[in-house]
Amino acid sequence: MSVMWRPNPTAPLWYASSVDESEGPFFESLKLEHVRQIGPSCVATTLSMVANATGAETTPEDFKAVTNSQAPHTWSEALKPYGMQLAYCNHDVRRLAYFVDELVELNDLFFLCFYSEDPPSDPQPSGKLVTAHIVTLHQDTVYDTAKHPWWGGVVKATDYARLERQTKRIFRVVPFGHPRCL
Repeated sequence: MSVMWRPNPTAPLWYASSVDESEGPFFESLKLEHVRQIGPSCVATTLSMVANATGAETTPEDFKAVTNSQAPHTWSEALKPYGMQLAYCNHDVRRLAYFVDELVELNDLFFLCFYSEDPPSDPQPSGKLVTAHIVTLHQDTVYDTAKHPWWGGVVKATDYARLERQTKRIFRVVPFGHPRCL
């Protein structure tokens, strides 16, 4: 007997890969304090802001020294001392607006990476593809380090001004040692 297999055109952003895998939320009680980035340092500033929510006292410079802004595994490694790592979520290049309700429903801590302009297919001669940005989503609130907290830097996820940008990456912050971590 043959079964007619068809590809599934949808997948949730996050689902447990085994029966005994915890689905979270993992960081409900975390208290984030917005930090405004200086220069093109959204990755380092975001990592520092999240690490400091655990009680640490870090600066973006601490993370610049140990990460590559284009290598997410270095971000995950840098979060280990604070009891965290990153896990990829299922996503594609759809606009953030497509994912926001599902992310808010998961009620946890995520890094949302998106293109700042429509992404081309090929990089520029310098090797750069296009400018991208990372923001933190905690429960139902976006923390954007490129903006002042009172001017779009801390806002309800469904009201975030850049929801029309195309997704580059979505990470869930998971506890250190989680089976899905990078």
